[in-house]
Parts: sequence; structure tokens; C-alpha cells
Amino acid sequence: MSALIEGSWDSARTIAMESFKPLTNEVIEVGQALDRTLAHDARALCDLPTYATSAMDGYAVSGDGPWEIVGEVKAGLPMRGALVAGTAVGIATGAVIPMGTFGVMRWEIAKVNENILSGEVEENQHVRPAAHECNCDDVLVTAGSTLNPGTIGLLSAAGLDRVNVVRKPRVALVLLGDELQLSGVPTNGLIRDALGPQLPGWLEKMGCEVVSTRYISDELTNVVEALTGACELADIVITTGGTAQGPRDFLHDALAQIDAHILVDTVAVRPGHPMLLARTSKNAIFGLPGNPQSAIVALMSLGAPVIASMLGHVVRELPTVITRNEITAPSDFTRLVIGNIIDGQFEVGQYLGSAMLRGLAYSTGFGVVTKELTAAGEQIRWLSLP
Repeated sequence: MSALIEGSWDSARTIAMESFKPLTNEVIEVGQALDRTLAHDARALCDLPTYATSAMDGYAVSGDGPWEIVGEVKAGLPMRGALVAGTAVGIATGAVIPMGTFGVMRWEIAKVNENILSGEVEENQHVRPAAHECNCDDVLVTAGSTLNPGTIGLLSAAGLDRVNVVRKPRVALVLLGDELQLSGVPTNGLIRDALGPQLPGWLEKMGCEVVSTRYISDELTNVVEALTGACELADIVITTGGTAQGPRDFLHDALAQIDAHILVDTVAVRPGHPMLLARTSKNAIFGLPGNPQSAIVALMSLGAPVIASMLGHVVRELPTVITRNEITAPSDFTRLVIGNIIDGQFEVGQYLGSAMLRGLAYSTGFGVVTKELTAAGEQIRWLSLP
């Protein structure tokens, strides 16, 4: 397959979505599965609730009243035998309903005189029936879903101790540039590295594990050696800088030397135009531009679909939103505009330059603009940051 060169943003994303398959699976403890992606449907191992239980603190009664109080049922300690007509037992919320129970009377309305209970109760009142939420073997969470605290609690309640999840994509970062300073206030024409500190955070939010970070100078032999080592460590290799065709841009030559096939080579998008996607037999390689906002545009444009594919996520169409600002885009280019959703509308952020960081720091995503002039009140697509 030949590379898509200077293709549209949507075409490039389609290639990114369709060029990689889900990674292998692993089994982990359900309590450790936060933000992990299910590899297979998770089914209930029991009815939920497993038993009929009380929805209130009160009294379980049998037959007509008044009732003689003959004991107490606590959560986790079911009553042995059935409740006899004309009797009642105190019962805690969540405790198992005794056999023979007509209903549960809340303690707030119960009238008790010594051991005699009186009051009003309806049949099955305040009783949570067994299997009211799900039956054993029901699918509770589908494959490709990202587990959150609520779904973890649901699966635990339904008897699961472990879940089968997609392995996290391993990422190796190769950061190019002779001009980068890694600490302190920049001096002597150097600039502080802004991508090395922030990329791991974005990638972890996207479900990845960063396994190495390496800084190298812009020399072809260095780039080839770094890419070779990174491909041995990781599923995804991400480079920053060197994606254009300048005299110190060696990424294309280095990819050729490691037998990587370029899938996407520059995209008709601003910012982030010189982004790149390649693959080896085992690896995805993202070439991100060196400017910070451009790099994150490239990561969201090509990286996010690849990562979603590796995790087995269902890729959905981007949602639409109304813009409250007039927005322009270059002819025949898609423009990704940093900003926020305010009162249900897209509001363009400040500091839009591709080398600027404040716009990225203060925003939650990008408006995707495809027309040369989009008026306020028109619909655009919304690409949310992770």
C-alpha cells in the first residue's frame, strides 16, 4: 500500500483506524482494572441480588398483624427456617428476606409495645427481589468498554474476581532536537522541552504505558539506532521533530533504514501539517512535529485512532457542536482549533499558535473546522482531549 501524502485529515484518520489490530489479552484482578479495556464480554456469575434482601431497616412480617417479634436478621446472617404467620423479625438493610415474609415495615413507622408489632405493610413492600438487576450469565459490560469505578463495582457484586483485558500498548518516546534544555530556565538559545514531560500524561490517559524516554541529537545514525532500540521495547514508537524535509530532518531516511512502511506522510491540517504514521511488522510509529500544539494535534489525529484500534475500542463518529465564534480555515485544509465547550457551545481558546502552550493548557479539545469560513451558530465537529 502506498503512503497517503498530503491527504485529508479524515482520510488519514481512517488509515490510522484500519491499519492496526487489537493487542493480546491478559487476566487481572477486577479491583486493579480501572481504565482498562475489556477483551471479552463480562457476564454475571450469579443473580444480582443473589438473594431477596431488605431495602430498609425495619421488620419482616408474615401473615396478618399484629405480629410477635421473635428475633432479628442481620446483614450476612440469614435466618434459619421460615417466618411463621403472625410473627416478625427485625431486619437490617441488605439482610436476606426470610422465607414466608409478606413484606417489610420501616422501623420509623413501626409501633412496638414490648414484643408486639403493629402497623401497615403491603405485600413485598421494601423487598428487593433476587435477580432484580440481572440474571446469572447476563452480559454486564461489553468487550471494548473501558472499565470505570461503577463497572468495577458491578462486576465485583456479580461474582467476578478477575477480568480479561486488552494489554496496554507499550510506548517508547524518542525526542529529537539539539535545541532542547531539560531543566532550569533556558539559556544560550535553547528551549525548555515541553513534550517530554507532557506526552506520558496524555498517553496514560489514552490507555498506554510509557516504557522508555530517550533524547537524541539530530543525526541520522542516532535516529536509526534509537528507532531500532525503541521498536524492540514497545508496540508504539513516538518521535518528536524531524518530520519535515529540512536539512536536519532525518526521520524519513531513518524509517527507510529500519524497513518501516510509511502509511501517512503529512496531512492537510493546521496545525500539525508535517505529521507522519508508519509501521514495521510489529510496531506503529508516530512522527509528531516539534511544536507543542502541533504535536498534540498529531497525537490526537493519528495516534488516538491507532491506540483505540490496539485496545479494541469501538471508534465512533465525532460529535457535533455549535460554535459561538466565527472561525476560518485555510483553503483545502482542516483546521483544529483549541477551545472549550461553554454552555453547550464551542468557544475558541486563546494562544492559538502552534508553538504556544497556554491554549493547550486551558482547553479541553479541538473544534474541527473544514470550511474556509464557519459562521457563529454553525455546527462543527468536536475532538475531545483525553
